[in-house]
Amino acid sequence: MKAIIIDDEKHCREVLESLLKKHCPQVELCGMFASAADAISQLEHLKPDLIFLDIEMPGMNGFEFLQQFKRRDFAVIFTTAYNEYAIQAIKHSALDYLLKPVDKHELMEAVNRAAEEQVHKTADKVALLLQAMQAKPGVRRFAVPTLEGLTMINPEDILYVKSDGPYSHFYFNDGRHIMISKTLKESEDVLPAEDFFRIHNSYLINLKYVKKYIRGEGGEVVMNNGEQIPVSRTKKQEFLGLLDKI
Repeated sequence: MKAIIIDDEKHCREVLESLLKKHCPQVELCGMFASAADAISQLEHLKPDLIFLDIEMPGMNGFEFLQQFKRRDFAVIFTTAYNEYAIQAIKHSALDYLLKPVDKHELMEAVNRAAEEQVHKTADKVALLLQAMQAKPGVRRFAVPTLEGLTMINPEDILYVKSDGPYSHFYFNDGRHIMISKTLKESEDVLPAEDFFRIHNSYLINLKYVKKYIRGEGGEVVMNNGEQIPVSRTKKQEFLGLLDKI
């Protein structure tokens, strides 16, 4: 794979270059850039298959860089030292990222995933990322990948989420139901932790819509729509503690 590095810190570029040469022989590094603007002017000539992209950069950050392209035929691996919100957005979009200082094993895994990834999927993933990053403060609508494409949802409308292997079933308070192409853990990662609780290995519920709790070994909760959902024994005390705060 032909790859480029975009990072405003010279030391970070050089460290990543060294790691790639030592541990990722399948990567041909064909350019390193200190700014996103410099990289844009060379992309047509270099035609990279993979871009290692820093997030926090002066002038144009990594997300703004991606917005410059209507068509993206390259894979992206983000590199970042911090920015928890950005990481959550990246996880939501299923794009890869590496925390600085870059670990050689994580780098090798990310490169292997990029090599196996079908390039045409990248555009959808970047679209999801930009949707998450561009959300206005207080507006939580975001796009989720379904079997048909992308669907916009508002977490406040979700009653609960049920696991189905590599998929998640979302149940809404208006009676709607959709299945998305993410595991329950991935769904949990992108939903607001203050509202949603993993009550069972197979269920994630919106605490706002708990109607009542039925005692038992683990017990059950009754949601606003009448659905009864089991509570794991290991989650019971934590859940009851959360109910006291509502």
